[in-house]
Amino acid sequence: MAVEHSLPKWERKVRVLLCALGLFLSVYALHVELSKEQDPDYTAMCDLGASVSCSKVFTSRWGRGFGLVQFLVEKDSPLNQPNSVLGIIFYTLQLGLGMSMSAKAALFLVFSSWVSVAGSLYLASILAFVLGDFCMVCVSTYIVNFALLFTNLKRRSAIERKKGEKDQ
Repeated sequence: MAVEHSLPKWERKVRVLLCALGLFLSVYALHVELSKEQDPDYTAMCDLGASVSCSKVFTSRWGRGFGLVQFLVEKDSPLNQPNSVLGIIFYTLQLGLGMSMSAKAALFLVFSSWVSVAGSLYLASILAFVLGDFCMVCVSTYIVNFALLFTNLKRRSAIERKKGEKDQ
């Protein structure tokens, strides 16, 4: 039986939709950040006011390496990537590994989703309490990350259930 036939139809659709949305948001965030760096007068579609500005968030110190990597390496180091690049990698892995029904892939999907949710909670607190800003793109990625965690937990549970039935 091919792998694609062993994935529940709902999960495939939800995963593709969530990962496509996450990729779109991450690519857009990267575009906004790079455009703002090249042209300080650039106004993104998501810049609606002084306290509703995604470009303000993306170009802040927390927009790269979660604001933490710069304490370990130089600010301009290739290791201090925009958070959006990390998002592109994350959603690509979620999409690719999500097509496998292996227990190891499911475990990695759940683990990486927990990491993304922890990062989302951290960045949401920075957004609210440090920057005092509302970023629609950011909040949308947080929602996508929580939805992917839910999807991955359902996957892991289904694999464990199948394993338990097989062992009986």
